[in-house]
Amino acid sequence: MNSETITAASAGTWKLGDLTVNRVGFGAMRLTGSAAFDLGTPSDRDRSITVLRRAVELGVNHIDTAAFYFSPLRSANELINSALAPYPDDLVITTKVGPGRDPSGTWLPWATPEQLRGQVEENLRQLGRDHLDVVNLRANGTGSIAEHFGALADLRDAGLIRHLGLSNVRPEHLAEAQAIAPVVCVQNRYGIDARRSDEFLHTCGEQGVAFVPFFAIAGEGREMGASGTNGDEILAVARTHRATAAQVRLAWTLHRGPHVLAIPGTGNPDHLVANVAAGALRLSAEELALLESRHQGESKRGD
Repeated sequence: MNSETITAASAGTWKLGDLTVNRVGFGAMRLTGSAAFDLGTPSDRDRSITVLRRAVELGVNHIDTAAFYFSPLRSANELINSALAPYPDDLVITTKVGPGRDPSGTWLPWATPEQLRGQVEENLRQLGRDHLDVVNLRANGTGSIAEHFGALADLRDAGLIRHLGLSNVRPEHLAEAQAIAPVVCVQNRYGIDARRSDEFLHTCGEQGVAFVPFFAIAGEGREMGASGTNGDEILAVARTHRATAAQVRLAWTLHRGPHVLAIPGTGNPDHLVANVAAGALRLSAEELALLESRHQGESKRGD
């Protein structure tokens, strides 16, 4: 693949409400270092800014972030603001709220509904925006999300948020949220080695809701690592296309449906170019069947 000539438009587009995005986007978590939530080594600031600007040059118009994406000395939102403001008219920034902190600063599973407004305002401040394009409520556990999602729906009605989404949720959460306000996207763990959300992915497609996998390149249990173990099936397809295993993983994800978006994250300019180029990788029916056989084999070994 001649990655340098491929842009994010190669995979087509989808609409988040009334906002059109290219299906290959960018995840900002790794801009801060090796991980979020205070972990990892601070990234090189100039390199991170270069990656963001290059992403937009390559046609990326959907960036996924959160106010809690930070490591020592680095905030993903501050980097986005510094690199891209004033923002292109077609750039859609999706952010997340949900985890809270107690007075000592310790992370808690949930923010209170009152704290959610503070998180929204903090995202606005860091990004330098007067409204947020899309806000995902990141759920924790299996309990009801109605109170928390309702709080965000109120902020949407107040004009601080344009569209709402969900992250780390189950189908019953989507139904619960849809009864309160429209949901434009669901962001869940999903990839060729992590298929627990298969049925949910199809449900989202039937409802016109974007399904946005996170950790699509990482293998099972490798959330903070680079990529998972690449079996013979992935490597064989990669050789056929002169592509990388990571590109095959991303291409497979995009083949799951026109409503599936990709948000691979990286702080490496070369990896960025390769990730965007994965949107142009077309897998044949035989190749998809071969990759499916990998999943079936993994499932049997997990029984």
